[in-house]
Amino acid sequence: MRLVWVAAALLLVGLLLNALSPILMPFAIAAVLAYMGDPLADRLEARGVGRTAAVVIVFCSLSFFSLLMILITLPLLLDQTQLLVQRLYDLVAWVQESALPGLREYLDLPEQAQPMDTAKEAISKHWSAAGGVFVYLWKKISGSGLALMTWIANLTLIPVVTFYLLRDWDVMIAAIRKLLPRSHEALYVEVARQCDDILGAFARGQFLVMLSLGAIYTIGLFILGLDLALVLGLMAGLASIVPYLGFIVGIAASGLAAYFQFDLSWQLLGVAVVFGIGQVLESVFLTPTLVGDKVGLHPVMVIFAVLAGGQLFGFLGILLALPVASVLKVMATYLHAWYVRSEWYREGGDLAILDDDHDETDEA
Repeated sequence: MRLVWVAAALLLVGLLLNALSPILMPFAIAAVLAYMGDPLADRLEARGVGRTAAVVIVFCSLSFFSLLMILITLPLLLDQTQLLVQRLYDLVAWVQESALPGLREYLDLPEQAQPMDTAKEAISKHWSAAGGVFVYLWKKISGSGLALMTWIANLTLIPVVTFYLLRDWDVMIAAIRKLLPRSHEALYVEVARQCDDILGAFARGQFLVMLSLGAIYTIGLFILGLDLALVLGLMAGLASIVPYLGFIVGIAASGLAAYFQFDLSWQLLGVAVVFGIGQVLESVFLTPTLVGDKVGLHPVMVIFAVLAGGQLFGFLGILLALPVASVLKVMATYLHAWYVRSEWYREGGDLAILDDDHDETDEA
């Protein structure tokens, strides 16, 4: 009966998350930011700084760093996004005018209608006429006055909710711990500790690894003179949340961009050197130092969790995918241990032994 109540409660929580997802977004983002900033506040508090003062220091430092990064990267990102759109248009034109005719001639295929005209028209319609990707997105966002007001309100709520959650984080954790059943408190606390280890490796360590790799790739590609260095470097850094995916995506996209910008030259070899250096630094220094030897989530589990969360709950599901996946991973470990100790497992083993003895008797 207790399992039925637990299943019903989980179902109710899932339905509530789905129904309230439009207003839960700023609270979920704020909770992630508070979770990431809490260890810094705890360290300051351990050195004699009051909780409120420590939270103010951490909050102002993170806000200043975020604002500085936005002011530095946003203008460059806008320019390079416009350039990226133009390069995509050039790529479509090259495929239509050179690659496909050459392939058709090599394979001795009959002439057909150009299949890339639709792609060129789509790019021209959405990007050239609108003046760029961000102009197009802004028109979509600001098309509805109510949607724009909701978007601004949610954006404004994030720092406010983050500050209060960060200030009262330890108080909330202590209150939740008091609600745990006394007979199982130690078990639940141990499960929560293991979940925190996995989340810490991903939410803090892996995030720093992604930022570091993004900076390394961007600086390296910029030294090579690649026009799309910032866009490609950030893309490869973000993709590094899955091991080796950032390296594969980054070197492929950067190599293609270098080919169209420089043709066959030494810059292509330079792209491979940049990503090779980044991969070595990640394996030898970044991951051991920032993430440590904690057991993280399997790359396939990360991909499935993010896709499943996005499919079920949209962007909110993507944001909560890794925390939920880490909890499920820890719960699966405990369920496996319980199953091995259960009568069901031992009965299955006894049955298998009896079957083996029966087969040996028949053979005799």
